[in-house]
Amino acid sequence: MKLTTKGRYAVTAMLDLALHGDQGPVSLADISSRQEISLSYLEQLFSRLRRQKLVVSIRGPGGGYRLSRDADCVYIAEVVDAVSESLDTTRCGNKGDCQNGEKCLTHHLWSDLSDQIHQFLSEISLGDLMKKHEIRQVADRQNRVHDAKDSETINTDRLTDQAPA
Repeated sequence: MKLTTKGRYAVTAMLDLALHGDQGPVSLADISSRQEISLSYLEQLFSRLRRQKLVVSIRGPGGGYRLSRDADCVYIAEVVDAVSESLDTTRCGNKGDCQNGEKCLTHHLWSDLSDQIHQFLSEISLGDLMKKHEIRQVADRQNRVHDAKDSETINTDRLTDQAPA
């Protein structure tokens, strides 16, 4: 099985959004900073997530994104599916042409594994992940680093504003 960065980043960004959404809309720039994911890449992912109605965009100053429904009702498999990520563990893309145009000896094994993985991720919600102590610890650390970066940027901007011309 190969879950590419597209699927991993989408799940990470959605979890970040769920963790910070209680404070209002979350900007992609903030997610980008906290998760160290390219802003342009996040824009592409959130376009797909919005089309699948997993997120809602809020325009204007103070705008950003929020989950379209409660975090307990957004499942990881939905997020992965929304960004067109495959959880297929077969070599043939589950087409059944893995050995000279025919199914290989272990095709059904790998196909069943793909189904099990999808089912597993269909049973885990963003809300479930948010309740995990380890995830809260990581989020707290990321928030401290993000806040320190923001503070540093503000201080640098003040120095630039005060510099003689």
